[in-house]
Amino acid sequence: MWIAQITDTHIKQVGKLTYGRVNTASYLERAVARLNAHRPRLDLVVITGDLVDFGHPLEYAHLRQLLEPLTIPYLIIPGNHDERDALRQAFPEHDYLPASGFLHYAIDGRYPLRIVGLDTVVPGDSRGELCEQRLHWLADTLAAQPSAPTLVLMHHPPFVSGIEHMDRIGLTGTPEFAEILRQHPQVQAVLCGHLHRNIFTTVGGRPAICSVGTAHQVALELEGGEPGGFTLEPPGFMLHRWKDGKLLSHAVMLEDFEGPYPFYDANGKLLDE
Repeated sequence: MWIAQITDTHIKQVGKLTYGRVNTASYLERAVARLNAHRPRLDLVVITGDLVDFGHPLEYAHLRQLLEPLTIPYLIIPGNHDERDALRQAFPEHDYLPASGFLHYAIDGRYPLRIVGLDTVVPGDSRGELCEQRLHWLADTLAAQPSAPTLVLMHHPPFVSGIEHMDRIGLTGTPEFAEILRQHPQVQAVLCGHLHRNIFTTVGGRPAICSVGTAHQVALELEGGEPGGFTLEPPGFMLHRWKDGKLLSHAVMLEDFEGPYPFYDANGKLLDE
C-alpha cells in the first residue's frame, strides 16, 4: 500500500495570498498533479490538518475546487486553522467524519492498515489538546482492534520540536498519549503536521513523523528567543509504503530538478571525469 501525506495547505479565498506572499493554491495544484502522476499509483492521500487558513466556508469551497482533480481517495483531519462545522459541511461525502463533536474516526477493513484520525483542535486557539475525553476515545479505539496494524493521524505533533515559538502552540496531554502508544504495539506510526518541517522521532516507542508543508515552511530556528517566521524552502509531502508488515517513509520535494542522470554508460562503465 502506498500512502501520500500532505499537510498544512492553508488554502485561502480565491485570489488571496497567505501572509501577503504565499500562493498556497498554486502549491496545492502542483501537489495534486504530482500525486496523480506518481508511479506506482498511490492508494490513499491523507491531509493532516490546516486545510484552510481561517476556517471560512469560501476557503473550503476553494479547497474542494483544488482537490477536485485528485484521482486518489483522500482522508482529512482538522488543524488549528480549521473550523469543525465548516469542514464537515464542505465534505458531506466524507461520511467517516462524525456529524457532531470531535472529528475523530477509525476506518476499518478498507485498507491493509487501520486508519485512526485524532482531533487535537482547540477552537479559537493555535495550541492543541488531548483532553481526558479524547485520550479515552483513543485508548478505547486502539483496544478494539489490538492486532490490526494502525496509523494514527493528528495535526499537532505529540513531541517538543525545539522550535520555540511553535512549541508554545504545541500539544498538551502528550505524556498520557505516549503511555497509550506504549500499550498498543499495533500502532505503526503517528503522522502529523503543524510544524511545516520534516521531523522524525519516537513517542511511546512508536515512530512519529511530521511532514514538510505543502506550501511554505516554518523557519528552522533552534536557539530559542527567535520571533518565528516562515521560509519558501521547497514544499513537499511524505510518501509511506506499507509492505510485508513494515512501514517505510520517503520525503519528497515538489520542486522540479534536473535528472535523473545515469551512473553508467551503455557498456556499464561508470560515467566520471
